[in-house]
Order: sequence, then C-alpha cells, then structure tokens
Amino acid sequence: METRIIMKNGRIVDGSGSPWFKGDVGIEGVKISGIGNLSGFKTEREIDIEGLVVCPGFVDVHTHTDTSFLVNPKADSKIMQGVTTEIIGNCGNSAAPITELGKSFYSRRRTLDEQIGWDWNTVAEYYDRLESNGLPLNVGTLIGHGTIRADVLGYEAREPIKQELEQMKSLVEQGMKDGAFGLSSGLKYAPGCYAKTDEVVELCKVVRKYGGIYASHIRNQAAQVIEAADEAIDIGRRADVPVQIAHIKVRGRKVWGKGWNYLRIIDEARRAGIDVAFDQYPYDRCGSTASIPIWALEGGTESLLKRLNDPEQRKKIEAEIPEHEDWVGPENTIVTTFPPERSYEGKTLAEISKLRNKKPESTICDLVIETESSLGLQMIFGWEKEIRNFMVHHVMMVGSDGSSISPYGVLGEGKPHPRNYGTYPRFIGRYVLQEGLLSIGDGIRRATSFPARRYGLYDRGILRKGMIADIVVFDPETIIDVGTYMEPQQYPKGIEYVFVNGAVAVENGKFTGRLAGKALRHKAHE
Repeated sequence: METRIIMKNGRIVDGSGSPWFKGDVGIEGVKISGIGNLSGFKTEREIDIEGLVVCPGFVDVHTHTDTSFLVNPKADSKIMQGVTTEIIGNCGNSAAPITELGKSFYSRRRTLDEQIGWDWNTVAEYYDRLESNGLPLNVGTLIGHGTIRADVLGYEAREPIKQELEQMKSLVEQGMKDGAFGLSSGLKYAPGCYAKTDEVVELCKVVRKYGGIYASHIRNQAAQVIEAADEAIDIGRRADVPVQIAHIKVRGRKVWGKGWNYLRIIDEARRAGIDVAFDQYPYDRCGSTASIPIWALEGGTESLLKRLNDPEQRKKIEAEIPEHEDWVGPENTIVTTFPPERSYEGKTLAEISKLRNKKPESTICDLVIETESSLGLQMIFGWEKEIRNFMVHHVMMVGSDGSSISPYGVLGEGKPHPRNYGTYPRFIGRYVLQEGLLSIGDGIRRATSFPARRYGLYDRGILRKGMIADIVVFDPETIIDVGTYMEPQQYPKGIEYVFVNGAVAVENGKFTGRLAGKALRHKAHE
C-alpha cells in the first residue's frame, strides 16, 4: 500500500483515554491512512518520531478569534501550541449573524475594525469570508446571544417585546441552518446582562431543533457563582439542550472553597439527566475588560462616555467599582491593552494610579475615556486558587478563552493573557506530565476527543484510520508554556509537528505558513 507521509516509532496517544502505545501513523490526503505497524507501506516521506508523542490535534472549544484571522490569516499563537480546531463566538459575542444595528455596536467594541471591512451579515457569509481570507486551523462558530440582542435591541436594558423576540429567534434559526454549533451567552456583559432567563430559554429552544449546544459565561463567577451556575443548568433543563459552562472558576477570596459546591450541583444536574460539562484554562489569573458597573454600559459606548463625563454619574460609577466582580485590588490588576499609552501595558493599576496621582477607581474611569471604549481597556485579574479541583473532575475539558494572535504586526501589540500562546503545553507539560494530576491518556482525551464529541465533530479528535488528519507531535520531555504575564507573546516549547487536514502546519517547531484550515459547519447544516 502507499501513503503520502508516515510518522514512525511514535508513542501514540490516540485521544480515546487509553495509555500510549508504540507505532506508526500514516497520512494520505486529508485523512489518516493507517495506524500501528506500517512497515509494509510505501511512502513519499518518512518522519522518525522516536521518543515523541503523537496525538490528535487539540480542539479548543472556548476561543475569541472572531476577527483576528481577517486581520492576519497567519495568526499562529494557537497552531504553534498544537490547536487544530477552534470554536469561536463565545461569551455571547460572535461576528455573525449581524445586522446593521448590531454592526454599529460591535464596531465600537473591537479595535482593528477599519482593517476588517464588515461585508457579511449571515453565518454563511461570515464563513465564506473566513475561508477566502485563509485559515491556519479549523474554525466553527457559536451564535452570540449578546450579538443577537444588539442586532435587535441595541444596548437597551429591557425585555424584548414579542415581535423582537421572534426576530431574535429567526436570527438564531438562520444561523443554525448556516452551520453554527449553538448559542453562547455572556450574562456578565452588556447587552447580554440585561436579558432575563426566559429570553435565553426561548432562544435555546431554537438551538435544540438543530442539535446544538448552549455555552455560557455565567452571570457571576464570584459571590453569586452558585446561583449563576444554577441559572445555566436551569436553562439547559427547560430548553433540553446540553450546557457548557465556560472557563469555570470561583473568583476572589470571598468564594475560595466554593469549588466543591459548584462541582456538587453539576454532578446533581447530571444525575437528574441534564447534560452539563465545562471547560477550563490552566492559569491562576483571568483576563477581561474594565470593571465598570453594568448599568453604566446601557446604550453602548457613547452613553457610557457621557456618564463618565458627568460628575454625579462618574462619582456613582467610581463608588461601585470596588464592588464589581472583577475587583481584586489595584496591586492584583494588570493593564494589558491600552492603545493611547503603550508604556502602561504590563503595569499594575496601582502603578498607573501612582503615576497619575489618582485613586484606582478614578484611574479606571480616565483610562476608559481615553480608550473611548470599556472593551478597549483590557486587564488581567488575580483570582483562582482551585484550579486543580476543577481540573480532575470528569466533565472538565480544556479551553483557552484566548485568541489566535501573533507576536508580530498589529496583533502583536500589547501584553495579552499568556493563555493565547501556552494553554495546551501548560496543561500537558505542567499538570499532566509534571504533577501527574491526570494520566497522559486522559489528559489528551480532555483536549481532543472529549471536546470534539461535545461539539459534534465526530471525524476529528481521535487517531483512527479514516479520520481527518489533524495531528500533533510533541516532546514529552520539553513541552511547556514559556509566556508570562509580563512577557506573554512567546511560543511554547516542545511542539514539533502539527498537521491540519493532512497538511504540515508546524515542522521542527516552526510554523510553515500553510493555511489549510476550514470553516466547519455543524451537522445540522448537512
């Protein structure tokens, strides 16, 4: 028999959860042509991977690469850590489906919009734009509840009337027909935070018709984390859809120790027949936007800026900032993105406040005004002490909560969270191989076949003959993340080869520049 590429003598971790075994892996076209002893095969190219691990490509189910590939299609921070598939459109924020009203709000939420050219409305049109631009890895999208709300209601803090809800449901339905994988919510963020539970349930009932999933950045991850998790589970129960709790955590000293209660209610829900799982990134700090009270965000950016420039409302906003979910104190808050003054990036809020001779709350308000957007000011917050408790739970899968970016060009500006570059090498290198929290078989499963199955990608995530050849080869002795919170834009170590749809994307630890990725459609599209 003939096959194009054979990787010889590897330690095969097939993604099923089984222990590794010694063998060969063959690739022909976009698929795996054989596994095991392939000594009888003729091949164009043979790669000796003695001592290296070969496994399925990592499936990152929680990412925010919604527009990065349109700015730079070679954004390689994910492919260089072994990610071959991303699920985007998370936390209630997707690039499609989008109306002209939605665009007017979305364009003020993101930088780089002048380079994108918003020439799509539907999910199908967005997928076409991604593929025509080029993709280094595979991408599937969720429909963002916040985007749908902005499409119809803008940033109004009210319930939709019947006609508006029907319009929202129609947008979700068309998105699912176009191949979206489900609905995501960001109930912490405007405008999603203005929605009541019933609204999300009605939209999820549409998702259920097409076999999709509901992925939620729950309403609160700090003092009300248990109540917020209960809400997500209730939505799944009432709409009869699988629930994916995004980037699980308990934030802040007041709720440390609640992780076991959190896991208990997840287990109880599963025993009651509700399909609940969660994803997690292996870092002790999170990244988010400025700690502005949600009432001040109503109406969008222009309304927020007016409030910040009104002395009475500014006083009220400043007084509420220390009560915000993200508030961990100025010493534990790092500014990562601030285009008006790049020298601030990497400094703590305490350091910047001292430079400006202002209180931290006042400094935040000033920085938002100068950025002209609450979302243009990005920060990292210290919070987590229960990483390992969540990591060993049986329904945990890995998700980065990051984006495909690059350390060069416009995407290389700022000091983004190191999870953009190091999530998977950190999880495998530190927590699986060094600490032994999970076996290598189970650890790889949580980064490959488990998330692939969760999102209906049944031809990926496992090494079997006939499966799509999304493959990673890494050195178990050296795999680890390198980026830090101060110097995050660094590639990890130990990733030797990455194949995307059978094409060599990373070779000898270097990105080849191949754009072999595809826009993936959920099975409902077929």
